[in-house]
Amino acid sequence: MQAQRSGPMSVLRTLLASLVLLGVGGAITAELTDGFQAFTSETARRVKVRAAPQLMPAVALETHSGKRINLADLRGKWLIVDFFYTRCGSYCLVLGSEFAQLQDSLAGALASGKLQLLSISFDPEHDTPGQLAGYLQRSGSRGSGWLAARPLTMDGLNRLKQAFGIVVIADELGGYEHNAAIHIVDTQGRLVEIVDSDDQARVIQVISRGMAQ
Repeated sequence: MQAQRSGPMSVLRTLLASLVLLGVGGAITAELTDGFQAFTSETARRVKVRAAPQLMPAVALETHSGKRINLADLRGKWLIVDFFYTRCGSYCLVLGSEFAQLQDSLAGALASGKLQLLSISFDPEHDTPGQLAGYLQRSGSRGSGWLAARPLTMDGLNRLKQAFGIVVIADELGGYEHNAAIHIVDTQGRLVEIVDSDDQARVIQVISRGMAQ
């Protein structure tokens, strides 16, 4: 039996069916990825923040000097925020070094009181003020404009993790796996930008542009 040849109409039907499938697949992908902008959960977190800045919660903190403050007390300043734990001997120290460099790059804004660097521990039971102070020293803190702090309650910690989109998972070695980035909070207390931890140029650009407005 000879195979039937595909006529022009058959080819056209096949082409139309393929285009429909591609269209449906593209629509589903766009829906799941915020219009093709968010191909990972981390990217989605950043896209969401830029589109709809979120007000940060009023959470009580204890700093490396033992002083008690509230995150809401820092409204009126730009904040550069990261999350860490002092027992981390690798990436958190690298991030600390990045903050120390930002102390130099943004020294004028820090000295004027218009900007604050804030490192928040997600391991508050271990990270006492003494541990936090040691972390700043190991990271090369210049001693001005940079606070290390821990939430005073687990409820406060959970609210911070939810607001900033921080994921923390205990590993088998007594440490943690966590997403890491630099978070920028504006003078109204809103998280407005999330930046790669090694992209100081972008951090400085966002801060400089915001202060000029």
